[in-house]
Amino acid sequence: MFLHIFCLLSLAVAPQSIAQGTANSSAKPGCESRCGNIEVPYPFGIGDGSVCSVNSRFNIQCDTSVNPPKPYLGTTGIEVTRISESAIYLKYFDRMAIACYDMQFYNKTTDLPLELNFSSVPFTLSDANQIISFGCDDLVSVQGVSNSNRSNFIDGCVSSCSQPDGIGQCPGNGCCQTSIPKGTVSLSPNLSDVHSHWRRESKLFPCSFAFVGMMNTTIRNFTFRLSDLNDSITFLNNTMLTDMPLVLDWKIGSRNCTEVQNSTDYACQWNSKCVDSDTGIEGYRCSCWEGYEGNPYLSPGCTDIDECKNEFYNSCVSNGICTNTQGSYRCSCPKGYYGDGMKDGRGCFRVPGPKVAVGAGLGSVMGLLLLLSTCFWLHKFQKKRKIKMRNEKFFKRNGGLLLQQQISTNEHILEKTKLFTSKELEKATDHFNESRILGQGGQGTVYKGMLSDGKIIAIKKSILVDENQVEQFINEIVLLSQINHRNVVKLLGCCLVTEVPLLVYEFISNGNLFDHIHDDSPDFPFSWNMRLKIALEVAGALAHLHYATSLPIYHRDIKSSNTLLDEKYVAKVSDFGISRSIAVDQTHVTTIVKGTFGYLDPEYFQSSQLTEKSDVYSFGVVLVELLTGKRPISSDRTEKEKCLATRFRSCMERNNLETILDSQILKQGGREELIAIAKLAQRCLNLKGKNRPTMKEVVLELEGIRMSQTFLTNIETTFQGVNLHKEKSMLLSNDDYTWTSTIDSTISSLDVTPLVVNTI
Repeated sequence: MFLHIFCLLSLAVAPQSIAQGTANSSAKPGCESRCGNIEVPYPFGIGDGSVCSVNSRFNIQCDTSVNPPKPYLGTTGIEVTRISESAIYLKYFDRMAIACYDMQFYNKTTDLPLELNFSSVPFTLSDANQIISFGCDDLVSVQGVSNSNRSNFIDGCVSSCSQPDGIGQCPGNGCCQTSIPKGTVSLSPNLSDVHSHWRRESKLFPCSFAFVGMMNTTIRNFTFRLSDLNDSITFLNNTMLTDMPLVLDWKIGSRNCTEVQNSTDYACQWNSKCVDSDTGIEGYRCSCWEGYEGNPYLSPGCTDIDECKNEFYNSCVSNGICTNTQGSYRCSCPKGYYGDGMKDGRGCFRVPGPKVAVGAGLGSVMGLLLLLSTCFWLHKFQKKRKIKMRNEKFFKRNGGLLLQQQISTNEHILEKTKLFTSKELEKATDHFNESRILGQGGQGTVYKGMLSDGKIIAIKKSILVDENQVEQFINEIVLLSQINHRNVVKLLGCCLVTEVPLLVYEFISNGNLFDHIHDDSPDFPFSWNMRLKIALEVAGALAHLHYATSLPIYHRDIKSSNTLLDEKYVAKVSDFGISRSIAVDQTHVTTIVKGTFGYLDPEYFQSSQLTEKSDVYSFGVVLVELLTGKRPISSDRTEKEKCLATRFRSCMERNNLETILDSQILKQGGREELIAIAKLAQRCLNLKGKNRPTMKEVVLELEGIRMSQTFLTNIETTFQGVNLHKEKSMLLSNDDYTWTSTIDSTISSLDVTPLVVNTI
């Protein structure tokens, strides 16, 4: 039921973005234009063959045995609920992926996958769809292919239950959702249990579910009984998501407008324009020119709208003359009147007599001069007042009052943070030109800019403004104003009088650590010495946050993508949006769990108690990334080995470290040095926070390991076909770790792009 749906289609249509209105309802002459309550516009058609549609691939089957009749897409048996100018909506709510487990042994008793594949047909999924998952401690990992270049993507989310009894809410308790790219041609959600990863004694409910569709207002407020997750039949009977359609974008043909306009099968008729598909896949659709209406696919094409027949379509005054033209209209005045006949222009006025005209002319000139002078000053005053009111509105909405409150308790914030004007930052970025974009993410866009003094800066511009984002925005300003460390990205200032808040940072030119670790390009090999140096710099920055600031600061989201590298490959810790500062006498703070899946401290996830050891765990994951060159989450491995931290701990416990280390690191790093770093990472990843080292201790150990390199003497030895150097180290002469492997092969990584999930 879940796999066959689109394999039956051989349609010559592909997606386009969802239009705001429905398509024109005109059908081919002699053909039905409606099936029940649904309009079926050409190029779609009701019936078999190509009589009423542009070809058989656009056929709609109408079931007249029910009242009202229902339309179905081709021979798939899937009901159509709407057809727009660029999309088709399908009733698809009863098809979903299901995974159920035996609660005693946690093996899967039910495993029904959901796979949508458009690789051989021209339909694609619209980005209006989302992947929705129900369950407690369940991971839905999604693999897919989008656009004509067949670029792979991976995403997912974790549905967790903070309250295991009672009511679930979507999104929220027992439910999560994630988006998909526009132009997706292949999609495969996979459900897996993650309760054991968080050290939970048992799984709360045996079943989890995932499906694809368009979220609307009804679904956003959707609630359900968590007890329905006990079995799939109960869930399917009680959770009927009938208002959530699957949305497919469609197009005509497999060529763009430039290629098809001179061909015999060009579908656009007179007075219409060709619009290229924006899904990343070749194809086009047709649209009437402005001022025309009708079905652009049917001969003779779009017809002119007579704007003069309806005052709603024209702006001529009531005593003026409206003249219809092709695609537009013209306003004028009748004989004996002057003006332009426009409501928003001069209108129409009666022509005065000679004497009256002279007096009126002189009076008009004097009045006009006075009026112009008055209007000039009023306009200037009003413009200043409008700008002031707008700036005050933006200032309050962007957290200005919250920042003032923070400044009142800590005046150093204002001293260290410059308040930029919107004009300064617009000039620095050429009005936020797309060519200045450095990167884009879920929270906003980062632009490269240059101030009037020639200083290069990076400006983070939020996408949306809501209460949570404003709090994170002000939190980042307050925390960064307290930090002065060479390995923490420097905040130069902010701007609160724009539509969305802006943060201004020093420009870091060499990207982030994640890209360097996982870049397979041979152009710049990422050496072991460089990795060790960066690890020490990140550890030093975290130790400074924990112990050297006036109030201890817990970063809360340490990961390789939040570590930037400058032109000399000096590490800079960034992104303090969810960081927290605590009182000196506190050991922890209880918060809503936030962070990135794969780096998140399991103890913090279970208890909601954020401690300094939570940052230590995240740093341990980064250290393992540097050692192994692998991603924190790997979807191509077994369920127990998806998490890099879990897999690394397992290798250390079995004395199998060499099977997971990066082959380049094995060649460059000393044996005892690698073992020392691995053991340090193992301690950082201890599931009990009290058994992890502090960041001060981590810094001391890393410094000792680097210093010991000066005193190493190398004795050549051979292991696994790789030349290693047996080293005498002042630091690790009594280490009891041993290499145990008989595999004679090069160590390689099959990891893919990491699955990043923010848990809230």
